[in-house]
Amino acid sequence: MELLILSYVPSLLCGLHAVRSGRAQTWLWILVIGGPLGATIYVFAVLVPEWMGGRTARNISATARAVLDPERDYRAAKAALEDADTVGGRMRLAQAAAALGRWQEAETAWASCVVGQFADDPVVLLGHANALIELGRFPEALKRLEQLSTQGKENDTAPVALAYARTFEGLGRVKDADAPFKFAAERLPGLEAACRYAAFLARTGRGEDARAALADIERRFAKVNPQLRGIDRPWVDMAAKAVGAR
Repeated sequence: MELLILSYVPSLLCGLHAVRSGRAQTWLWILVIGGPLGATIYVFAVLVPEWMGGRTARNISATARAVLDPERDYRAAKAALEDADTVGGRMRLAQAAAALGRWQEAETAWASCVVGQFADDPVVLLGHANALIELGRFPEALKRLEQLSTQGKENDTAPVALAYARTFEGLGRVKDADAPFKFAAERLPGLEAACRYAAFLARTGRGEDARAALADIERRFAKVNPQLRGIDRPWVDMAAKAVGAR
């Protein structure tokens, strides 16, 4: 009994902080129902950012909120679009749906944005292309990317290169895919592009290059803040599986 009471002390302390900081309505339920787990979530979502400040703390807070309520942004985007049907609202919904892996909904939302002054908007074109890629509609994705590229070299960015690489591979144009994969892997933050490139190298029979790429990925992953590794872990696992390391 004493141990049970002690286990709720962290929740009680977090609850007092929540009340004093005006966060009581949502967090008290989590702390009461979740017990020690709720207190742990509160520490990383609220207290750590307050103690640390800066970009890393904000990333930790955002990650914790995403774990706690992954559909929060989606619900907010959906509600905002119901209040006012605007292109900006559709873009927000498309991004929120994509973050949840709801690619059909994201594609529909992006497609509805390709109108008027937004018909050549780089964010809309790339967003739509990525949704089409996830749905395996590679010829349509290529058309969107080519439409984007006709607007000038300022749109030849690493995210666009990654989209081109995935599209070319999906179309069976393996030689065309290599350069943009490499370009994106060397420039994009995070490990997604590097992991996709390592997997591509493995799929195309370049085992030695793939293993070297994976070793570099694992060195980089070891330097990632432990609280943020959950973001890159699925990509590292995907690359390792493709290379045959797991």
